[in-house]
Amino acid sequence: MLKPGSLREQILVARLNNKEADAFSTLYDAYAERLYRFIYFKVTNRQEAEDLSSQTFLKIWQYALEGKLKTKESFQAFIYKVARNTVIDYYRATRKKKRDVALETAGAIADEHSTEDDIDRKLAISRVEEKLRSLKSEYQEVLILHYLNELSIHEIASIVDKKRGAVRVLLHRALKALKGLEIKE
Repeated sequence: MLKPGSLREQILVARLNNKEADAFSTLYDAYAERLYRFIYFKVTNRQEAEDLSSQTFLKIWQYALEGKLKTKESFQAFIYKVARNTVIDYYRATRKKKRDVALETAGAIADEHSTEDDIDRKLAISRVEEKLRSLKSEYQEVLILHYLNELSIHEIASIVDKKRGAVRVLLHRALKALKGLEIKE
């Protein structure tokens, strides 16, 4: 697994700046799943999340080809910023508002190979996703970036264009709001 900010990652980014496709492939493999998860929580549709993930990586490759790849900030922060902007562009282009998604547990229950533990886990995940979606979008974003994608406060600040103190406050308020939803239940 490629560790964000590691020397290996920095070397791969330098190689990507030299337009080396195998470096891009390695970085793609390292970040594709996490980036997809981040985008999925934003659009709540698997197909759209896959498409937007692909568009994000295509933009990163285009930045590399054009020599516009940013290397001053961490590569991880850079790709999440590109993903965030891709999602914003998507919503602007389609004029869609975020919509709720029906729980996908029916498919899990219908699956003959699902165990009760799998179903319970999927139901728990669905409940967490549902609670996250009921929060303000900026709360969702910082919670997903920090807790699911394990980004630092500094990286999140770079992605959302806020100061580190503001990100800490957002995280605190987001957790408080999420806990408030648990109490209501």
